[in-house]
Amino acid sequence: MAQTGSEILRVEGVSKHFGGVQALDKVNFDVRRGEVHALVGENGAGKSTLIKVLGGIIERNEGTVTLDGAEVNFQRPIEAMQAGIAIIHQELSMMPSLTVIENMFMGRMPQRLGVINWGQLESRTRAAMALIDLHVDPYAAVRDLTISQRQMIEIARAVSVNAKLIIMDEPNSSLTSSESERLFDVIRSLQERDIAIVYVSHKIDDVLRISDRISVLRDGHYVGTIAGSEATEQRIINMMVGRDLHRTQTSVPEQPGEVLLDVRNLTGPRFRDVTFQVRKGEIVAFSGLVGAGRSEVARAIFGADVFTGGEITFDGRSGRIPSPQAAIRAGIAMVPEDRKVLSLFMNMSIEHNITLAELPYMSRGITSDAAERRLAHSMADSLDIRLNHLTDPVSSLSGGNQQKTVLGRWLATRPKLMILDEPTHGVDVGAKAEIYALIRSLAAEGMGVILISSELPEVLALAHRIVVMHEGRVTGILPRSEAGEEVLMAYATGVRDDFAAAPAQPLSDPPKAEEVSVS
Repeated sequence: MAQTGSEILRVEGVSKHFGGVQALDKVNFDVRRGEVHALVGENGAGKSTLIKVLGGIIERNEGTVTLDGAEVNFQRPIEAMQAGIAIIHQELSMMPSLTVIENMFMGRMPQRLGVINWGQLESRTRAAMALIDLHVDPYAAVRDLTISQRQMIEIARAVSVNAKLIIMDEPNSSLTSSESERLFDVIRSLQERDIAIVYVSHKIDDVLRISDRISVLRDGHYVGTIAGSEATEQRIINMMVGRDLHRTQTSVPEQPGEVLLDVRNLTGPRFRDVTFQVRKGEIVAFSGLVGAGRSEVARAIFGADVFTGGEITFDGRSGRIPSPQAAIRAGIAMVPEDRKVLSLFMNMSIEHNITLAELPYMSRGITSDAAERRLAHSMADSLDIRLNHLTDPVSSLSGGNQQKTVLGRWLATRPKLMILDEPTHGVDVGAKAEIYALIRSLAAEGMGVILISSELPEVLALAHRIVVMHEGRVTGILPRSEAGEEVLMAYATGVRDDFAAAPAQPLSDPPKAEEVSVS
């Protein structure tokens, strides 16, 4: 960990309420120069509210904030930025249609006699990017850049305004492992320049790796601060949730039932010769690096993407599933990775988001408000979705409760097979534990589950068998007892390939089925 300096920020007794909701309750927090200070907590713990107070987005109701020894009370984000506080939000705030230069100096474009000196701005942009070893065309449109490059430009923008303190909100939630390593290198270079970093993340492994100190919030209250060198995963989790979470406990049936899904030699634009089976009551996890083809295989099974060869047999019927609607009718549900873009209608009510998939089948097209409400209430209660009112927009929920809303929508269709693509992406450890328990319970009830996950501990905790893919091909199918993180990575990187010479064989031949389309 880095040697840290004197105090730059102090928060004392800060409270914030929204109507009857107490978002922050007498929170204390301090940051030192040149340190990485992680801020962690479950969704709804108050992290975002505290960030907004520090960034001048909202005003506190009580308490004091001291920056460089002087009390501050920012009314607008520009005031916080001018004072030396920069925030890099999880949802990047750049304008995609504008250039790098225009985004770098948005709202502070220097002019002389109404004329912008673009040559000077280019020089200043290149200088700011050079400080973090970033090399992109200053005149490139931001929409043409990768997520990682956009994030680095946000950091360069913070550097260009001489920020003393940079707050990073879930900075690597959409980055690959190599891009995350690049981010960590940049953070270390900022530390060397005595810039303080507040690092907000759900990824405890990253927090443990990069943080000098870690502060925990729970339910709007300050729990405590510990040194990064003294922290452990379990200790942080206990502070966050106030209880032990046995995330690796497995209570799924060890002897799954008959074959539910049999996929043979499935081939499409981004995968080839994929063969595997899923039995009733079995959790089959797909592991592999980003771009391995896992999601594409799932989408082909669900009828969302076309495939050019191979055969799918589901519940005794073989044939092509032509559309997601046909998949739903057949008993297949799929929760995609990006819930905000592909699953949720953020301005629509929680109730409507839950019942959306089932509406066409309720009352034969004549939707009963009472029936819809009963279904939504039932799903919300069974999944413990924490909400004020079902009529509230789904955007009012935390990330974990949004994900449970998506799960509720598909469980309402009573599927036989549930496909889950990164189901715990962007949710806190408490919500993760609840989702893990739900997945296990679905398998225990006899449902087949396909789990796509980039988190190896998650795969190893939940799966009966693990299908590993590399560059569009299955390189190994392993029972949980034979799998470990090093073994899975060897298959995922192509170092090991058990099926290089021959395609993977299913566990057993599927039952002979009448050739009936599932459409």
